[in-house]
Amino acid sequence: MPVARRDPRQLGEKRSRWTLAALLRVCGRLRVQSPSGTWRVLRRLKIHLKRARRYIHSPDPDYVEKLQSIQFCLRRCTLVVEERSVLLFQDEFTYYRQPTLAAAYELAGHTQPLARLSYRRDAAYRVVATLDAFTGRVIYRQGSKIGVRELASFYLQVYEAYSEIETIYIAQDNWPVHFHPDVLAALQPQQFRWPIRVPPSWPTEPSPKAQRLNLPIQLLPLPTYASWTNPPEKLWRWLKQDVLHLHGYADRWPELHRQVSDFLDQFSRGSPELLRYVGLTPQSKLYGAVFATGAGPP
Repeated sequence: MPVARRDPRQLGEKRSRWTLAALLRVCGRLRVQSPSGTWRVLRRLKIHLKRARRYIHSPDPDYVEKLQSIQFCLRRCTLVVEERSVLLFQDEFTYYRQPTLAAAYELAGHTQPLARLSYRRDAAYRVVATLDAFTGRVIYRQGSKIGVRELASFYLQVYEAYSEIETIYIAQDNWPVHFHPDVLAALQPQQFRWPIRVPPSWPTEPSPKAQRLNLPIQLLPLPTYASWTNPPEKLWRWLKQDVLHLHGYADRWPELHRQVSDFLDQFSRGSPELLRYVGLTPQSKLYGAVFATGAGPP
């Protein structure tokens, strides 16, 4: 491993990042006498000062197995047509009255693009959506709250959109509300291969008010803290780029809701462009290989 990739503290430097002077002290083999000489050597070695990016790796011990389970369901939906199954990815998203900051074109000089804020208190609105892994079709629901009751109703909405399908697989993150007893009561019995973590204060049985719909939906938990495994995260990024960054609707809150609906409605019948954008094509790195034939279960 290059010295530049090692923690400076391991080599006696009391700092978290390398400087040219610190590299000069540690790397005597460079045969240079000044920080500027160290910089020239690094440049010849194609080692540059680069801005870091945020990084986290899923701590889930079942990370690989959970991904394999989703990949296997994708293959089943691709290969075994007679089973009449489909796999959807689901996620929730929150947007706000006040516009978010982003770059925009403006004349050179002191003038800057403006994110025009409202004098009103900021407000939040929630969206829950599914993304069809094969067609790019998006089904969504908006509201001031997405909770247990709203989620159960949304699953009924998904079922009505796929009423001809015998099994609807929904891959989703580990938000505890996904596994609330009143939500699960709306679905067919689940077969979770891994422990599901919910608050210990929650009931273990559905309440009398829970909707018992027996919907043919099977939930597939994604690895924890692994947003890159859930393609709708990129759908939200597109939504922010096209609608939410620098939006001019801070004082027209209902109009912003309509703009979000208009954006999502364009995918109501599927979209190959959306599939490419979120990484659900044979050429994509994470899920691309599962569209190949001949693979067996994990």
